[in-house]
Amino acid sequence: MRLTTKGRFAVTAMIDLALRCSEGPVSLAGISERQKISLSYLEQLFGKLRRHQLVGSVRGPGGGYCLARPTSAMTVADIIRAVDEPLDATQCGGRENCHDEERCMTHDLWATLNVKMFDYLTSVTLADLVAQQVSKGGGDVAVLHDQRRTSARQRAKVVAFGR
Repeated sequence: MRLTTKGRFAVTAMIDLALRCSEGPVSLAGISERQKISLSYLEQLFGKLRRHQLVGSVRGPGGGYCLARPTSAMTVADIIRAVDEPLDATQCGGRENCHDEERCMTHDLWATLNVKMFDYLTSVTLADLVAQQVSKGGGDVAVLHDQRRTSARQRAKVVAFGR
């Protein structure tokens, strides 16, 4: 059992977006460059995130993506579910047919782990992850290139509100 790159990249891209969205729409090309994620892969992920109303898109010059909800109202579980990432430790996908069409002896163990994983990922908000990056200096370092285009007041707002 593991979280695949789809879920990892979606969460990473959403943190990147949240760190920059106060400056206006963020381009996927910028996220792709900063996070070393394929642009075509990001396009697929953001299509799903948009359909689940986690992000909004702005077309045209200067367009890109912005958050559709406050970071405090978006959990890691929301992001992972939006990109169709399965969080299932059972071999049977919960169908209880993992051992010759019968329930295996460890089914309850893995099913309980599923519940615990979901509970944990539901308890972590995008705001929590952004705050971690800002406190580590990761938000400031990653935003350094973009900050040249923002005023000191806007940068203070980003740090103060974690967005």
